[in-house]
Amino acid sequence: MLNFINGGVCAAQGFRAAGVHVGVKTHAAWKRDVALIVSDVDCAAAAVFTKNRVKAAPIRVDLQHLANGTARAIIANSGNANACAPQGEENAERMCAAAAKAIGCRPEDVLVSSTGVIGQRINVEAIEAGIPELYAALERSDAASDAAGHAIMTTDLVKKEAAVETVIGGKTVRLGGIAKGSGMIHPNMGTMLCFLTTDCAISPTMIHTALLETAKVSFNRISVDGDTSTNDTCCVLANGLAGNAAITEKGPDYDAFLTALKALCIELAKRMASDGEGARHLITCQVQGAKSEDSAEAIAKSVISSTLTKAAIFGADANWGRVLCAMGYSGEDFDPDRTAVRFASAAGEIQVCEKGRGLDFDEELAKRILNEHDVEINITLEEGAAACVCWGCDITYDYIKINGDYRT
Repeated sequence: MLNFINGGVCAAQGFRAAGVHVGVKTHAAWKRDVALIVSDVDCAAAAVFTKNRVKAAPIRVDLQHLANGTARAIIANSGNANACAPQGEENAERMCAAAAKAIGCRPEDVLVSSTGVIGQRINVEAIEAGIPELYAALERSDAASDAAGHAIMTTDLVKKEAAVETVIGGKTVRLGGIAKGSGMIHPNMGTMLCFLTTDCAISPTMIHTALLETAKVSFNRISVDGDTSTNDTCCVLANGLAGNAAITEKGPDYDAFLTALKALCIELAKRMASDGEGARHLITCQVQGAKSEDSAEAIAKSVISSTLTKAAIFGADANWGRVLCAMGYSGEDFDPDRTAVRFASAAGEIQVCEKGRGLDFDEELAKRILNEHDVEINITLEEGAAACVCWGCDITYDYIKINGDYRT
């Protein structure tokens, strides 16, 4: 049985976290800007990163540190991306070394992430000076996970945190995570950081396999604005303290772990889409009746990425033609004359298109439906039995304001 629980990255046994202000964010002295997550023991570790060819220095460092499939801790900052910046990799390594010295592990056992403005030298000296305070603040508690979650936020309005509990091999296993992401988010990950912890015993190979499978159906199925960042990172640490028989191959135990990991990451992905910069609506697009899952995914991604569709949802305008248009340039082969579109929310459901043609519908009801925060675009094809769900948000005047002066 799978249950959502409290605790975030501290929900699993043997993990502590902290988040403090050290001075990376000079314009907001009250905002936490560095987070630390530490396991009591070494962990199997894996990560997935941005597909942008321009990759931030911390990603290059993490790829080296993950070569042996193990890690002990994660240090992350907000306020500066350390991407395309002077001494980028050197400063990322300095962050790892400072954290490792406090923890008592090798620098290679620390993973590092950064998020914020691109192209400016990170104030690594402030981070190094703040490490003693950061380490001293480590604890296993809801408050500690909360502090770490706030420390990685940039334009996010709300913290993203979740945890789940399941049973694997007769043992209670917990998985938790914190994430940030609000803008520059597009399928294949976005300006997002996500740090996951679990006390499940699982090999580095299998946790990497599980993370790849999970990212495909969660973080790679969200879009805010069509931009893919330089820093996107999702790391997972598994310390094995739950005491289950180690998962070393696919089977029932792996399936149970994968189900829990997917549930956790889909929840965090939806929270990122919901908190898109300036957004007022979470858009869920479900495509069913497609010839394959890949085809359904391509169509759903095209719809949630459509600027005109996003604008229509912002205006609570049931302009279903924009949905069909976005489907049409998805690159997928489908018959528009066998396509139906429905809008739905807590306020009700309304069909607006059948067999590729508009229907007479109650505009007032449609407006009430689209005025809800959570809005669904449900598309039915007659091509096969496959389905897919993707998530996005509307685009508003505030998005322009936020990004017009982000650097200054």
